[in-house]
Amino acid sequence: MSNISENTLVLLKPDTVLRKLCGEILSRFERKGLTLTALKMLKLTPEMAAEHYREHIGKPFYPDLVEFITSGPIVALVLTGPNAIKTVRTMMGPTNPVDAPPGTIRGDYATVMSNNIVHGSDSLTSAQREIAIYFTDQEMF
Repeated sequence: MSNISENTLVLLKPDTVLRKLCGEILSRFERKGLTLTALKMLKLTPEMAAEHYREHIGKPFYPDLVEFITSGPIVALVLTGPNAIKTVRTMMGPTNPVDAPPGTIRGDYATVMSNNIVHGSDSLTSAQREIAIYFTDQEMF
């Protein structure tokens, strides 16, 4: 790992917005030392969801994934800092909340994999691709 600053995309999913957990989760990232570089609330279209989850097209769980992520508003944000991708993924915990230890975001707030509160980019390549779906260069600070 290096100390070079990197960007990562985080989505606070519809269950997070519905449960009014956005501020709590955002504050965890900020307290960790990550910098908020971009932020917006939006409702994904099926087309945006297909672009975001394109590697899952054709998989059995894909229709449910798109249905959930488009079911209500989300909050999209870009966080910046050294090792931001790994830091965010560690803070989120495993994708399946049953496997997520207490103290992680999913361990503390999620109960089922289909509604697992938060998404974070899994690599620098994914982060760059995903950020471009949600933000223009002019929206990044």
